[in-house]
Amino acid sequence: MKGYLWAPSAATQSHSASGGWESMAIDAVGNVIEFWGFKRNQGRVWALLYLRDEAMTAADIEKELELSKGGVSMLIRDLERWGVVLRVRLHGDSSWHYRAETDLMQMARRVIEEREFTFIARIRADLAEARKLAEQDPATPKPKIERIRKMESVAEATETALTIFLKTSRFDVGAMFERFRG
Repeated sequence: MKGYLWAPSAATQSHSASGGWESMAIDAVGNVIEFWGFKRNQGRVWALLYLRDEAMTAADIEKELELSKGGVSMLIRDLERWGVVLRVRLHGDSSWHYRAETDLMQMARRVIEEREFTFIARIRADLAEARKLAEQDPATPKPKIERIRKMESVAEATETALTIFLKTSRFDVGAMFERFRG
């Protein structure tokens, strides 16, 4: 994950000066999305569609965000895969239009299911393998093996917290930290 240090930039000041609240909001979402490890422009495309609350063509998105045709095509493909942008046809128009998923919790659930669960499963498997190898090595001190077990437990608690979040829309990190302390 990239670090993010916020400081008022020239772009922020120009948004304020020109009354470009929409552009400022779109850029803010892009920054958050980039912080989470996605492409900044994925967030900008979604935010534009969400704020406008209307289906737009790829050409409209290109023009509004000053992006290339190929760039918009790739971004939309990614966003459709995540289920955060939907492809629609408008009555009487043969062009594809795109609209934002507006159920933010549903959107978060889809992304977590596809991205975070895969990541956590990989981490758990790697930690389990590391523990097995450490246990097979007679030179590995027992306290180090126990630390790996704690790390596995935190990964398991994280997976459990994500599962609970997907079912209840509540995220409790308390159990995760308790396992780490214990």
